[in-house]
Amino acid sequence: MHELSICSAIADAAARHADGRSVSHVTVQIGHLRQVVPDALQFSWEVVATTTAEELTKADLIVEEVPAVVECPSCGARTTLDMPILACGSCGTFEVTLVSGEELRVVSIDLVDA
Repeated sequence: MHELSICSAIADAAARHADGRSVSHVTVQIGHLRQVVPDALQFSWEVVATTTAEELTKADLIVEEVPAVVECPSCGARTTLDMPILACGSCGTFEVTLVSGEELRVVSIDLVDA
């Protein structure tokens, strides 16, 4: 369950940037190819946020899922992948460029107004 270690890293970053202020929301983008289970991530966040830093005890984790998209230089098609197989959905070639789907980033940390 690597979601727990991911949440731990997110919580560390959020607490560091909050600098003692309370956090209301942390928004993250997770690419489809990262193999992160959203429900496990949310459960892990509840555990980590309530036990790590006081600033995060009431913070919600907002997960934006980013689809895996490839672009084919041969036919010019863009394909959103359902399976983690990097192939063009139009012509079938494996010579594609990954456009999105590997993201794992904190997008924003919203603080509570004092």
